[in-house]
Amino acid sequence: MAEEYFVGTNTSDRYPIWTRANVGEVFPDPVALSTFDFAFQNDDGIQMSEQGFRDAYIRIGAFEESEFDPDNPVFLGVFGGYTYLNASLMRIFGERAPGLSAQDIDDAFFGVQPGIPPYEQHPDDPSPEAEARIGEVFGWALTTPDLPEVLAQEQEVNLLRENRPDFASMGDHELVDWIENFFRGGFRKLFAQHIFISFLTTVPLGIVSAVCEAIGRPTDAMKIMAGLGDVESAAPSMAMWELGRQATSSSSVSAVFEAGISNLDTRLRAAEEPDCVEFVDAFDLFLRSYGSRGPNEWEMSCPTWETDPDLALAAIDRMRVSPASAAPHDHQTDLAAERERLVAEIGAMLEADPEAQGQFLAGAHGASVLMPGRERTKTNCVKFIQEGRIAAREFGRRMVERGVFPEVTSFAMLRFSELHQAIDNADGWRQVIEQRQEVFDTASSRQEPFVIVGEAEPLSSWARRDAVTFESIGNGDSIQGMPGCPGVSEGRARVILDSHDPTALEPGDVLIAPLTDPSWTPLFVPAAGVVVDVGAALSHAIIVSRELGIPCVVSATNATKRIPDGAMVRVDGDSGVVTVLEV
Repeated sequence: MAEEYFVGTNTSDRYPIWTRANVGEVFPDPVALSTFDFAFQNDDGIQMSEQGFRDAYIRIGAFEESEFDPDNPVFLGVFGGYTYLNASLMRIFGERAPGLSAQDIDDAFFGVQPGIPPYEQHPDDPSPEAEARIGEVFGWALTTPDLPEVLAQEQEVNLLRENRPDFASMGDHELVDWIENFFRGGFRKLFAQHIFISFLTTVPLGIVSAVCEAIGRPTDAMKIMAGLGDVESAAPSMAMWELGRQATSSSSVSAVFEAGISNLDTRLRAAEEPDCVEFVDAFDLFLRSYGSRGPNEWEMSCPTWETDPDLALAAIDRMRVSPASAAPHDHQTDLAAERERLVAEIGAMLEADPEAQGQFLAGAHGASVLMPGRERTKTNCVKFIQEGRIAAREFGRRMVERGVFPEVTSFAMLRFSELHQAIDNADGWRQVIEQRQEVFDTASSRQEPFVIVGEAEPLSSWARRDAVTFESIGNGDSIQGMPGCPGVSEGRARVILDSHDPTALEPGDVLIAPLTDPSWTPLFVPAAGVVVDVGAALSHAIIVSRELGIPCVVSATNATKRIPDGAMVRVDGDSGVVTVLEV
């Protein structure tokens, strides 16, 4: 096998700790060459995702440009093909930020995962100047009534879909130039905004958690972070629920669904019954708004609901067979009311300490603005990537027709400069793509280390995924994870490793998943509870489960390998404990 992946970055002596935490939810698979080329590093130097990280941290005030290696990525690394996040830098941010610590950052982004070494202070970590700068930004974050810059970017991104060019009419070189210029023209700014808001979200989370801990009610912090409303990543689930109800109310639409999810979109569009036509019209409106979502949606070569509508219809099918009591809108309303009640109650308890009361109320307010804002900035990035994806797939389609590419998505195995070369001279590129795909598949079959300290071991030394085994837990055994969404539920465990085919998940089952991105979110609705191998306080699973009111536990390490499929389990979202009741 290959000793190394075909692209990678250098490690850092100054910032030596790298982790798959959090970023593993964004890039669960090895990074494609085209993505590495525009987002990480190429012959011109560091690229847009790394630049966006730096822009965000400088804007927050945590670092100065001189603290970063000008030639090599320091926030995002690629080792063995997998994307890693630099934990050292994030911990320094926590130590420099007033009211935060390295441990707060670990809790917010990394969760309870083995192998992350304890924080050790470097002489250059403390910075009174940075602390003062960060304090000013934090003050803004806790008092701003809204995020007009984020909303303006949302409008701009939505217009991209409305004004999508006719890619089919472009020449080959023109199309590739459009893709490259498109990303260079906007992605860095959107991504920097996402990172900026994401890290500011740790501030209200930390304040509210500290106050609730101090008054002996730590689980109330989760409830105050729930029911916020206007959370972009939960919106598709709400819309899918309505489509599921529409399907349930029609015998003709239900009949098409009950024939199976394979080629479901094609069969629905071929159906002539008025109810089917009406459903397809509603589904098309859904795709117009949410078609950019899908598994591994940050990777341009991966499918989305627009490019593969059956992915969305499979999730709608699970909602279709769910009882009316699972309606996410009802849960969200209850959670919002509980949130308001707790904020008022705890605020009143703190009247004797005006400073603590002010901090708590500011934290509760900041959460209501920043947490939905974080999900909106992510959605803005994803919608932007979708436009590049559609253009790249048009290029891939042409190259497949000419026999140059084996697949429409084979563009992922080439740099942008190589795409131009393949246009001018098609000879040999199919072989190059197939060789790189083989290396990609090899990396995909390997179990990447969760943490890398110092130099990364070569890919050839990593164990095969199918060779890594874990002993299943039995009756009465538990896994201690991290509390996600409060509440306790019981149900049949369904270990789902791929959101493409969720048909094994029945209403009332407990979803056991390796990670969650928005393609998993609709599966939360019919589930009685959610358990995830990885995750932390700002993970997608937690944010969405809190909006939908579903008990959730994250950082349940290797739950997908240790909990037997079909076992009866209890999910305690207050304590973070998952217990097997009966195998």
